[in-house]
Amino acid sequence: MSTDHGRPMTNVLFAAPVSVWEAYEAPLRDAFAQKGLSVNLATDLPPEMVDYIIYAPQSGLRDFRPFTRAKAVLNLWAGVETIVGNETLTQPLTRMVDEGLTQGMVEYVTGHVLRHHLGMDIDLLRDTPSWEPRVPPLASERKVTILGLGILGAACATALSNLGFAVSGWARRAKSIEGVQSYGGEAGLVDALHGAEIVVLLLPLTDDTHHLVDSRTLALLAPGAFVINPGRGPLIDDQSLLEALDTGHVAHATLDVFATEPLPADHPYWAHPRVTVTPHIASHTRPKTSANVIAENIRRGEAGEPLLHLVDRGAGY
Repeated sequence: MSTDHGRPMTNVLFAAPVSVWEAYEAPLRDAFAQKGLSVNLATDLPPEMVDYIIYAPQSGLRDFRPFTRAKAVLNLWAGVETIVGNETLTQPLTRMVDEGLTQGMVEYVTGHVLRHHLGMDIDLLRDTPSWEPRVPPLASERKVTILGLGILGAACATALSNLGFAVSGWARRAKSIEGVQSYGGEAGLVDALHGAEIVVLLLPLTDDTHHLVDSRTLALLAPGAFVINPGRGPLIDDQSLLEALDTGHVAHATLDVFATEPLPADHPYWAHPRVTVTPHIASHTRPKTSANVIAENIRRGEAGEPLLHLVDRGAGY
């Protein structure tokens, strides 16, 4: 084992594209120093010497069997669907939860909920002058449903509730969030979506949530509802959503994530007048704040303490 002035050095492999390394190297080194960690951080280390792997799906790393002494794989992003089913991964896996990512998601969701609630597009997209006052309902009269009440969903639900919206939320198991009507299970999904005027998708992608938003669930929404998806693209069955948009049952969809990214130039979403496409920018992992989370987990691992944000392999997130 390498040492730093007599102290054992922890070997950390940064498995991510070069562009990501350039953004994260300095914040990680600073975070390690602040935690008092002696770390050999590199993009190329002998697998048998690696203690921790900082991982991004685009790294190309697929076989974790050579990393025989690795204590954990620390996912750099919030989503783990591309790695959680990897049969070669036997080490503990953590997902990224950090304050910068959470705040970014709250700002995106709140901004677009307010945009649809206030009908901003009606005025912004008008071609000719028209004095037609349209007074929106108060937030308390607008039913907003959040699908997914993990850390991101709960934070968004709380922010919208604090603005006065009538917020409901759904997860596999009902949760207790002040100001939010929480539902769980299959029957709860129907109750949460029934009559919803704005739906925000913040579920993890699993076998159970793939195409959860389809013709059946879309039919539960109030006529003229809005759909906002900053979660995972395959949560939505695209054809079902397009049909609901064409009939007007869904008035508009704001979509940040897609089954194929970048979204193909010939995809119907680009040209649809009732769709807003944003290029997967709802919330990014911020190097400075996420580096602190990574450093804290390595400190915990070296101290024999429980790791933060462990992934439940059975649940898929």
